[in-house]
Amino acid sequence: MHELLSGTPEKERALLVAAQVKNSRPLLSMDASLQELAMLADTAGLEVAGQVVQNMQQIDPNTYVGSGKVEEIRDQVLNLNAQLIIFDDELSPRHQRQLEKEFGENIKVLDRSALILDIFAQHARTREGALQVELAQYEYRLPRLTRQWTHLARQAGGGAARGGSGGVGLRGPGETQLEVDKREIGRKISKLKEDLEHVREHRSHYRRQRSRANIPVIALVGYTNAGKSTLLRTITQSDVYVANQLFATLDPLTRKVDLPSGRHVLMTDTVGFIQKLPTNLIAAFRATLEEIIEADLLLHVVDTSHPNVQQHIEAVEDTLAELDVPPIPRILVWNKIDQWSDQPLPKRFGQEHYIAEIPVSAQNNIGIGNLLEAIETALSKHIRTVKLRLPYDRGDLVSQLFELATVENQEHTEDGVVITVQLPPSLQERFTRYQIK
Repeated sequence: MHELLSGTPEKERALLVAAQVKNSRPLLSMDASLQELAMLADTAGLEVAGQVVQNMQQIDPNTYVGSGKVEEIRDQVLNLNAQLIIFDDELSPRHQRQLEKEFGENIKVLDRSALILDIFAQHARTREGALQVELAQYEYRLPRLTRQWTHLARQAGGGAARGGSGGVGLRGPGETQLEVDKREIGRKISKLKEDLEHVREHRSHYRRQRSRANIPVIALVGYTNAGKSTLLRTITQSDVYVANQLFATLDPLTRKVDLPSGRHVLMTDTVGFIQKLPTNLIAAFRATLEEIIEADLLLHVVDTSHPNVQQHIEAVEDTLAELDVPPIPRILVWNKIDQWSDQPLPKRFGQEHYIAEIPVSAQNNIGIGNLLEAIETALSKHIRTVKLRLPYDRGDLVSQLFELATVENQEHTEDGVVITVQLPPSLQERFTRYQIK
């Protein structure tokens, strides 16, 4: 998407800009959010040259921060020899275009969403991840397309977006280059969605195979850099990639785990969440995130030592709600407990989905046995054996049960098919209306 992240020898210098509107209630304070933005910039291979902050009554309709602050930012860019300006919030297409005009062609303007998308592009290691990131980039880019971003044959959006599928077509009578590029992006979006639908079908087929084998699935979720990959590596004693940076793991990874009873389960590490995660990125990762929706148990891994741990928990919960995740049982895993003080752990009062809270140190293999026992208890406790009566015109639901649950008995009656089945938590809400006593 942006040439700045294409692997140039010298790090480009970035000026960070954050603004807070009066009476707004952001999840993180402006300072904490800026610190996170600086970590994102570092992960992207940029050097943070400085920052500009503003408290304002309302967002300026033209330049987001107002003309006076634009002048201050311009002066800072010159003084600090910065080549890039990164805003901590997502800019509207109008703001993006106006700011690019204000700062000129030699200074690139990004927002937090564009930066996250570029980081994802750098870290996508599989074809599926590359497709998902490229789709999110194009959908983000389309309404913001300006002359700076034309000529798509010169793509430079990081690992996923580079080397696209050919150049721009010839212009028709009276067409501008911008119109040609918009049409080309529309074509690419359609093709990427088609490719990702095939990925989704493949994942669905794989999940059906797992369900028929009656192997429970546990999904690891959490704020980025909370230690999910380290936890998976410690539990499975496998070579899971681990790095102390944001979004070190992008593509989902599944490993088999043996519980204390000898029962086999599958544990899937998913992409880390973050506050202000771009909506189109969540949409593009639908196939991957369905691993969460279809799981039998969620392990919400948190960095206990982080000063904003409570806000991180809320950000993850908000994202799960946005994904319409059903009321799957969740275990709150207080990771990095070795870096915590002697004070009591903060409790998550009123969170009905949390059935246990387990302190661990994935790095030092502390508390892992307690966690495995909690997983065993949760799986045994929350798989319910129920009797259902399904109408004959809902053969699709009968098929779902045979694919995704363990059917113990089936009989045909005048009113429909009566099925006795072991329902995992992910399916219980879906079949509540058909239960009989």
